[in-house]
Amino acid sequence: MTAIEITLPSVPETYSAPTVHSKPTFTEDKSVSIAGKYVYYFKKSLASTGSKGNAKHHYDHFELHEKSQGNKKSNEADLESDDEEEDPGLLNRSARDWKQQDHYAILGLSALRYKATPDQITKQYRKKALMHHPDKKIAMAGGVANPQFDEYYKCVQKAHNTLIDPVRRRQYDSVDPQIPEGYPVKVSKKNFFKTYSKIFELEGRFSRKQPVPKLGDINSTKEETEEFYDFFMNFDSWRSFEYLDKEDPGEADNRDNKRYIEKKNKNARDKAKKEDNQRLKDLLSECMKQDPRIIKFKEEEKLRRNAKKIQKEAEEKAALEAKLQAEEEAKKKEQEQLEAERQKKESVKKDKEAAKKLIRKEKKQIKNIVKDSNYFFPASESPSATQITEKLDILDKILAANKEPEQLVKLRSDLEAAVSSGTAEEVFASIASNL
Repeated sequence: MTAIEITLPSVPETYSAPTVHSKPTFTEDKSVSIAGKYVYYFKKSLASTGSKGNAKHHYDHFELHEKSQGNKKSNEADLESDDEEEDPGLLNRSARDWKQQDHYAILGLSALRYKATPDQITKQYRKKALMHHPDKKIAMAGGVANPQFDEYYKCVQKAHNTLIDPVRRRQYDSVDPQIPEGYPVKVSKKNFFKTYSKIFELEGRFSRKQPVPKLGDINSTKEETEEFYDFFMNFDSWRSFEYLDKEDPGEADNRDNKRYIEKKNKNARDKAKKEDNQRLKDLLSECMKQDPRIIKFKEEEKLRRNAKKIQKEAEEKAALEAKLQAEEEAKKKEQEQLEAERQKKESVKKDKEAAKKLIRKEKKQIKNIVKDSNYFFPASESPSATQITEKLDILDKILAANKEPEQLVKLRSDLEAAVSSGTAEEVFASIASNL
């Protein structure tokens, strides 16, 4: 087809563009009409002639369409940028083992799992179906066919059929092997709320009643704590175990076999449900046992219930403590008195020993003074034994009369002064005459 160029005439200066009262909206995937393209071209022409005031009244349908398509591509690009990396091991799965496959991983929704919305499931399915379509795979392989292309494409379809159907999805989510079961576990007081909050958040996804109360924290009130435990004690769970059925009744060759398989499956489901209910009870019991708030509330209730008894026990305890303290203080005081008396006796004993030592010292010095002074005879004379004996007898009488240390010290001092002044004989005689 040959393109025809059309040259439009210049717009008259008197031209006034009509007012557009509302901006048209663009619906995705709708084409732009020829009239829209003409308006786009006409607006550009107006702009090139300088009539910007007129151009602003003409909305560009073609630009709006391009913008709409651009936003759509941008959203798809954002979605692709958030895709999880595909595990190469999944590509070797067999469609016959579709029940053992991770449906969320097949569709690239491992991070979301039970939180994934139907729209997200549909978008991911379309993307994976396009990516793993056998025809596309064969083309990418240079025309070489591979049976695994069909196998994995069937796995994608099985994953979509399971997750897009609400009933089937609940059956799969009930036994999702990638989400761990919550079992009783001993934890430290520091990690209690962090560990059990996560466990019960996962358990809460099975509740028919929403929203599910949170475990809370150490500052939760008694009412909030009781609300949480009451909710899980009366937990209304939609969890079922049909997905674990080992045999499909639809594959039975007659009605008897079908009934037998249905009965066998029902018994297995009932057993699994019973075990799951017991697991939740054990989990809740262990959680209550370790919950520091429950311990605190029990202590508070016990204190309120036994207030008088505790008060009486406190008074008796206080009286006993006061008595023991008084006895201890009396014993301590007695020990202090005994210690003071002992120290006093020890001091007196030391003083006596010191006094005796001083007396001996002073007597010795006095006797030496008398001896060194020639028994108070002139230095030119040699006293006889009788004279010496007489002087010593007098000295003994003087010492006997002056028994106290202070008296002996004074006596020694007086005799020393007398010896120095040459009046020792007179002073000695004077002392003796005063006896």
